[in-house]
Amino acid sequence: MARRPGNNPKRRIASAHCLTQEERTALKSAVRYVGSGHHKRYPANYGFPKANPRPTKSLCDMVRPIDLNEAQQLVNSGIDYGLFSEPQQDGYPKFIWSVSDQGEVFEAKTDTHGTGEYHGYPLEDEDEMYRYVKSIWKERCQNAGQ
Repeated sequence: MARRPGNNPKRRIASAHCLTQEERTALKSAVRYVGSGHHKRYPANYGFPKANPRPTKSLCDMVRPIDLNEAQQLVNSGIDYGLFSEPQQDGYPKFIWSVSDQGEVFEAKTDTHGTGEYHGYPLEDEDEMYRYVKSIWKERCQNAGQ
């Protein structure tokens, strides 16, 4: 197994058995991808009021547009394969990771208010978390027969 990156315990993938299948199903029905204009090259295309991406933020639509449906599916598949951090006191993991069919690695993050709303962004190839997520994704997909 790949070495865990960094020392931030909130940004670590939980063990494969962290939640039961029933708990994962409940989590999937409770979380919602809402996006953030700070991670969009063209925020108005996503219904955000201002075209105001932050220059220091990754842009999830830099390479290709990702619609709301696909973003929600990425969050759901991250939950299916157990690529999330330990759930917090509010029951939601701070982070959920996923890998697209094109091999892109995404990180979704929730706020601290326990709403179950997430925004996401791609991880850069150079980010150590990118390699870690991809290795765990591959391992867990193979274990699931995918």
